[in-house]
Parts: sequence; C-alpha cells; structure tokens
Amino acid sequence: MRAARYDRYGPPEVLYEGTLPKPVAGPGEVLVRVRATSVNGGEFLGRTGKVRLITGRGFPKGTGIDFVGEVAALGSPMSGLTVGDRVWGTLPRGSFGSAAEFVAVRPRQLAFAPAGLDPAQAVTLLAGGTTSITALRDKARLRAGERLLVRGASGGVGSVAVQLGRAYGAHVTALAGAGNLDFVRDLGAHEVFDYATTGPADLGTFDVVLDTAIGTELGAFRRLLAPGGRMVSITLDYRHVLSSLSYVLASAVFGPRRVRFFSGNPTHRLFADLTGLVESGALRPVVDTIHPLADIAKAHRALEAGGVRGKHVILID
Repeated sequence: MRAARYDRYGPPEVLYEGTLPKPVAGPGEVLVRVRATSVNGGEFLGRTGKVRLITGRGFPKGTGIDFVGEVAALGSPMSGLTVGDRVWGTLPRGSFGSAAEFVAVRPRQLAFAPAGLDPAQAVTLLAGGTTSITALRDKARLRAGERLLVRGASGGVGSVAVQLGRAYGAHVTALAGAGNLDFVRDLGAHEVFDYATTGPADLGTFDVVLDTAIGTELGAFRRLLAPGGRMVSITLDYRHVLSSLSYVLASAVFGPRRVRFFSGNPTHRLFADLTGLVESGALRPVVDTIHPLADIAKAHRALEAGGVRGKHVILID
C-alpha cells in the first residue's frame, strides 16, 4: 500500500510517498480503508526529532494521526460494525501512520463518521473537535453565559473551539492573525482581535482561557481570569517546557485560578459525541487546502509557515 514515510529526522523535505505491506486486522481489530487524513502540529515534533526519546531511532517512520474512511475488514466478529461502514477516528496516543491507504485499529479508536460530509471535510473536525470538547466541556466545564477567550483561533483546534464555545452558549473572544479576523468572526466569535497588536492587558477578564497552540505567556493570560476562572493549555512550547510545566503545577497547588494542561487521547465515546455535534449543525468543517499523498512534504511545509485556516487535508485517493 502507499504511505507517507521518512528515513531520518528533519524538515518537511524528508517526507515522501513510499510503500508498505497492507496491514491485517488481528483479533479485535478493524481494518480501515483511509480516504483522508490531516496535518497536525504534534506530527512536527515527531518528524523533527524533538521527541526522539519517545519516537526512537528506528526508521523508516510514518506520519498522520487521524483518519476518515470505511471499514475494510474485521479481525473478529463485532457488534455494530460491518464492512463498508463509514468511520472516523485517530490512532492511539503516541502513534503515527494514518497517512496511508489502510490502518488497523481497535474499535475504541473510531466511531461512525457524520452524515453529510465528504472525507476531506470530515477529517478537518477530528483532532480539533475531540480536543475542543475535552478542553471546554471536560476540563474547563464551560457554562452558558461565561466569557471564553480562544488563543490561536484560526487553526485546526481554535477554529473548532470558537464554534463549540458559541454552541455551549459562551461569549467568545478570539485572538488570531490580522488576515484571519473576518474568517474567525464568521465562525461565530463575538469579538476578534489581532494577537500582534492586542496584548493581554487590552482584553478584560474571562471565565475560561483556551490556549490552543502557544504554550507561552501563561502567567500574563492567567491574570485575565475572573475568580474561579480556568485556563486550559493543549500544548507546551518545547522551548519552554520546564518553566511551563512548573507554572501549571504551581497554579494547581497555590492558585484559585487553575491552569490545566492535557494531551488528548480520544476514544469511541468522544468520537461519537463529536459526530452528534456535527450532525446537529453546531460545527462545520474548515478546509484550508487539500493535498494528494504525494505532496505530504508540501502540506507539512504549509502548516509550518503559519496562517492556516482550519486544516491542511491529505487525500489518500
């Protein structure tokens, strides 16, 4: 089968379209024919070698964490799943390789894909949607009427978080680049500001602050929290990881305004919740650019360049 591969750590140019043996669904596994995947920021850390203590020295390696496709085979009989079902999901945390024609996963890593969306549209909501639900609903416990600030509001997570915050009944303020202000406003943000010209001191107070892609200036943004406020960061800047972790831990012990950090590992229930939100009309997909698998390096380069609106999608077909 065709699959994105790389033989050494490095820039996007190390990626290429190669071939692998087609996987086989073992007992309790589902073989999925992948139609689309997307490019996510976490894949950069793997590809560049910044987390090589986790990813190891063995090559070649794959990339991609999310997928939309159809059930191609079942390793053993399963209730509720049949060959041909449209599904979506992600690989287990720490695994890469969905930028390929087939993946074999456990049923807990997928759910039925939402009706009415093609694979390229659907895959834009997977990682961002499950992350946003976990951050806003489960970690921050965002309530109707509260004030929400989303940093990095035009990206793959931020663009979904803005919509989800609005669906939950919050007043949504968004920070994005100057060229994306109208785009984020169209997603449902009540107020939108250019992060380059608007500092924390210019923003007021919030019940929840969601940091989608920055991981820095946690102290400055934590000071914007109202009493009982919650701040959730989905990433820690690897250049400041020790200081950021220390700040999160200190806030948990000593501060009434908590900073929460998490690394997502969604399972079936969360995928199913996301499917329901999409089918209800609460969330809509945001496709930045669609790339063929052969252009995997170009897709990574485009996301690293910044300014993304939603997701860069890889079509496997």
